[in-house]
Parts: sequence; C-alpha cells; structure tokens
Amino acid sequence: MHLDLSGRTALVTGSTQGIGEAIAVGLARAGARTAVNGRRPDAVREAVARLREAVPGADVVAAPGDVSTAEGASALFDALPVVDVLVNNVGIFGSRPALDITDDEWRRYFEVNVLAAVRLTRTYLPGMRERGWGRVQYIASDSAVVIPAEMIHYGVSKTALLGVSRGFAKEAAGSGVTVNCVLAGPTHTGGVEDFVYELVDRSVPWEEAQREFMRLHRPQSLLGRLIEPEEIANLCVYLASPQASATTGAAVRVDGGYVDSIVP
Repeated sequence: MHLDLSGRTALVTGSTQGIGEAIAVGLARAGARTAVNGRRPDAVREAVARLREAVPGADVVAAPGDVSTAEGASALFDALPVVDVLVNNVGIFGSRPALDITDDEWRRYFEVNVLAAVRLTRTYLPGMRERGWGRVQYIASDSAVVIPAEMIHYGVSKTALLGVSRGFAKEAAGSGVTVNCVLAGPTHTGGVEDFVYELVDRSVPWEEAQREFMRLHRPQSLLGRLIEPEEIANLCVYLASPQASATTGAAVRVDGGYVDSIVP
C-alpha cells in the first residue's frame, strides 16, 4: 500500500523525541510537509536536523511553542496557519500513589494531555472543514481503558481524549475531515525507560528490566515486550492517508493486545 501525503502539511505536537518524533518521521517519509513542535527551540532544531537526516529531501518546518497554553497555541497558529494533518501527541506521565495526587497535579495533567489537544483542534478544524479534507488524531493510551493504579491521573486524562475525539468527529461529520484516537500500548521511549526504572531496580540491565516490568506491571500484553515508536507511527501515517477516509470517530488500538477486548 502506497501512502502518499504529498501536498499536505502535518503538525505533530511534542515531536522532538519518542513517539512524536517517530510519527513526524513517518509523515515526512509519506511526503507531507512536516512541522516539528516542542517547547524548547534548541530541541526542535535538533529534531529537525535528525528528521532531515532520516528522510533526505524532506520538507520540514520548525514549530517551537508550548501548546499547553492558549498563548502558545495562538502563536503556533500565527506561524503555521494551514494544517491538513494534526497529530495531538504532546503529553506527560508519571507514577504517583492515587491518594497523593494533588489538585494542582490533576489540573496540570488535564492542561497538557487534554486541553492542549482541544485548543489545537478548535484552531485547525474549521480550516480543514472549509477545504473539505483533513485528519485529526489524538495519541491516547491503553491506560485510557485499563486505568493504571500507579498513575490514575494520567489514565483518566487519556480516557478524556476518547470522548474528545468522538465528539469532534461528530462536529466534523460529512466534511471530509476524519477524527480518530490512537490507543498506544506500552512503548519503548526514553521517558518510559525512566518510568520502568521507577518500578524496577535500576541495577538490573535494560532488557531484563523491560521483561520484569511487563511481567509484573503489564502482564495483559500479548506482545510480551514494549512497542517501538515506529510501530505507533505506522498506524498514524495510515490514518492520515487518503486510504483511511472511512475511518473516523474511532479508537484504534496499537497496543500489543494489552487491552483484553475483541473489539477496537
């Protein structure tokens, strides 16, 4: 299947590392003009350089800004007024005993993980509808469905994204714009390595630590390993493509079989 996004502009929030960076690389390989976003301009410049090295000849745009604030989202729109593919990837996570999560932490998780995506959808969806084509994606998590006891604030924020995605899909109905949620399973990123070592002895070598983490804390996984970021990106590129024109309002899983369900 040839996925061609030539002539389209894609924005991936939080794309200076991990899953976001892998998605940006995948979209650039499919021919999209790809905007790399992050809070730190130096990190954005470094990610842009890596993307250009990974995809020679790629049309890459540096789009720094803190999208978790209204001011940052507005500035990003001023710099990048036309976006055809919006991937709301930016997010934070971390473990915390449920009864120790403060009001401020709850607010911070919703500001970054939910409201940032809502603001950007509100910003870019009208233009997509006017042009009669667009793709909006939200990177959620298996934690949206299977709330982890060690980070319920993260899980609940991702559950909220499922509702946000379905609601905006209804808003975009019949317009040529699709809106979907991607449920990513436990994925191998630098941040997740740190998280694994919060729960597994740091003296244990990584491969052993990863297996121990999956055995003790994610035993439902049918894959039995962490997912690589590129595996998440493959699904996101497909959902951004013309071939996915009939998939909208969906929560699509790339979770290694972690969620114990026979339906998406």
